[in-house]
Amino acid sequence: MSDVHLGSDLHDQAQTTGFGRRSKRVDDDLVMLLRHYRRTPPQGERWRLVIAGDFIDFIGMALPLGAFEVTTEPSEEELAHGLGNAEDHARIKMRQVGERHREVFEALAAFVADGHMLTIVHGNHDVEFHWDAVKEEFRKILVAAAPAGVDETGFLARVEFNPWFFYVADVAYIEHGHMYDPFCSTAHVMAPLSPLDPRRLTRGFCDVLLRFVVRPTKGMKEYGHEHLGVGDYVKFGVGLGLGGMVKLGLRFFRAVREMFRLRRGFFTEAAETLRHEHDRRMALLAEATRIGVDRLRALVALQVPPVTRSVRGILASVLLDRVALGAAAIMGLLGVGFFLGIKSGHAAYSAGAVLGAWMATHLYLARQRKVDPAEELVDRAGKLARLFPAAFVVMGHTHIPVEVPVDDGVTYINLGSWAEDEEVSGSEEHAAYQAARTHLVIHPGDTGTRAEFLAWDSNQGPRRFLGPKTST
Repeated sequence: MSDVHLGSDLHDQAQTTGFGRRSKRVDDDLVMLLRHYRRTPPQGERWRLVIAGDFIDFIGMALPLGAFEVTTEPSEEELAHGLGNAEDHARIKMRQVGERHREVFEALAAFVADGHMLTIVHGNHDVEFHWDAVKEEFRKILVAAAPAGVDETGFLARVEFNPWFFYVADVAYIEHGHMYDPFCSTAHVMAPLSPLDPRRLTRGFCDVLLRFVVRPTKGMKEYGHEHLGVGDYVKFGVGLGLGGMVKLGLRFFRAVREMFRLRRGFFTEAAETLRHEHDRRMALLAEATRIGVDRLRALVALQVPPVTRSVRGILASVLLDRVALGAAAIMGLLGVGFFLGIKSGHAAYSAGAVLGAWMATHLYLARQRKVDPAEELVDRAGKLARLFPAAFVVMGHTHIPVEVPVDDGVTYINLGSWAEDEEVSGSEEHAAYQAARTHLVIHPGDTGTRAEFLAWDSNQGPRRFLGPKTST
């Protein structure tokens, strides 16, 4: 499964908030699913639960610094938006998630205590698992939630973290998928530190927008932006009133300024040091897994650089290129009127040319701006299957469950999500963003690998997922 996003509603103490509470029934269903598979005998010796990223929503939390003691001195941004992603900050967040979702951790601990395996692949919302202290806190929470008398050493040996991917040859290749999304990727998946401050993790576009704009703005959601344009945001701002619109504009300006600050980090000596560290860790991974460093380098070549690496990328990501184009078109029309005269026939032709150029460029920029990475993930799945032979290439990240044949004998699965807020739950308007509660059950065997793409039903248990399928 993927994209559970535990802790996404941990912002109760923030001064302003517009994000709804997480639906408790999602947690209840997750608990029931874990209990179901504990009672269901596996075909092999044990079950292995692979969570393909974003199990914990570290970047979605807004916890004020005043409520906690930290050793890493808060930055100006953290003073404004709450605990950041330094190791001690992230450990506090992990502890708060354990308290908020106690029943989920109890069910997960019982699953592991029964002898089953738990593998957590890091996603873009829980890159914080990079820190050893965060992994240690996670294990501590699980042990505390485990049944009395559990063998702690054996228990912890069945909990593992994979910072990049999980692979079983000829069976399944599993990763989160954010490294193929420029809005969420990091420069170095194995060394995700900030070149501007190695005590902290690097931030991506989505991280900045969520902390600077979405969380502090009442009524703004973190989903659905792939369908919005400049006019939609202007309309939203007007709905906030004059004061709200001014505050939103200031938040937006600060977010863009932060993106340009992050861009400078890509061209520092520290960035080169991080590249070497990533290469070192990649070599160690290649040796430990016997996959081979050349294959890992080919995998890296499929990834996309963060959008914050280029000026053009930043401007396009926040639609400022479209705003600049509109301003240029207005100036062009004014110039036509001033120099040629409104009544001149030449003015009419010139104005038409300006409008035509504006429309053509606008359409070009619109096609270039791809916020939804779903197509990219499908494209990469076929290439991944050639690098890592497997019956199934599995990702998450998009929150939309998908099943797609990508090659002979290879199927791409997007696992959907287990994350929704109460305002989305039961809403027809936001139906695409409701938690599908989907999961993939893979049965390896001597005669081949088969799988069941299932959705959890609180009344029926696991049932075949009957959502829309996409074909190539």
